[in-house]
Amino acid sequence: MMNVILPLLGGFIITVAFMPALIRYFRARHEGQMIREEGPTWHEKKSGTPTMGGLLFIIAIVIMTLITSWSVSPHHILSTTWILLFILVLYGGLGAWDDSIKLFHRQNEGLKAWQKLLGQIVGALILFWVYTHEHLPMALHIPGMGDWTMSGWYAIFVVIWLVGFSNAVNLSDGLDGLVSGLASIAFAAYGIVAWHQMQMNIALFCFAVVGSLLGFLIFNHKPAKIFMGDTGSLALGGALAAVAILLHHELSLLWIGLVFVIETASVMLQVASFKLTGKRIFLMSPIHHHFEMLGWSEWKIDFTFWTIGLITALSGVWVILAR
Repeated sequence: MMNVILPLLGGFIITVAFMPALIRYFRARHEGQMIREEGPTWHEKKSGTPTMGGLLFIIAIVIMTLITSWSVSPHHILSTTWILLFILVLYGGLGAWDDSIKLFHRQNEGLKAWQKLLGQIVGALILFWVYTHEHLPMALHIPGMGDWTMSGWYAIFVVIWLVGFSNAVNLSDGLDGLVSGLASIAFAAYGIVAWHQMQMNIALFCFAVVGSLLGFLIFNHKPAKIFMGDTGSLALGGALAAVAILLHHELSLLWIGLVFVIETASVMLQVASFKLTGKRIFLMSPIHHHFEMLGWSEWKIDFTFWTIGLITALSGVWVILAR
């Protein structure tokens, strides 16, 4: 138990200790979030709020994962640990590049879609290479049905999973504290699964993420003093998908990360409906904005979505552990 408390506590302390300085730095340089014009009008008051807070919690995650992994196995840090950190940093780097372009040009458009997609695909293929190097099963685990051997097709699945969920988490990051809370819950769920499967290196990573995000949530809850930006959301989504893959519970992410799935589906349905019929299904998408337009407060949406995320995470873990 102490092994998982250390990365949890360490990530929390590092983030809480250094986040005020990062916020002051961004404010001094007048580098703040540019709010998209098609968003709710009342979000305009958030314009100028410091962003790229994901930089700090990524650093905290990397530090605590390496320290705790070294303490458990001082002579050999597993390759699965390195690939998790690589995906976190690579996807975070893509997000930071995207955020930097937005800040430099004072607009809400960053990297071109193909540039971001290319980076995400490269990261996913490198993850697949490590996966095969570790002789992990080239099969998709289907709950209640066993493993479905996919051979080389598994590479395509890995790409879809990492690209899909990194963007899903990114789409969900539209309200103060929403993704911080949801991702904390999801990573805690997989941390418990990893601990139960004796994959301690993945458990250490997951709890380092949870501690760092809880520390970030102190500054990110409404009214947010700083946003994680694409730096944080892309990194979290990619890492979450990577964890599910390395634990060989890939499809469980559809349930444990159900809110992210619903957020993404709401955008896809909205676009498809408007193009096919000229009508919108939701008042605004992603769906958290729909509830805002209905008059829900950000806190009400956060707690509702967090509760849904907690229920799906707990039930998902229960199903996995009951096998």
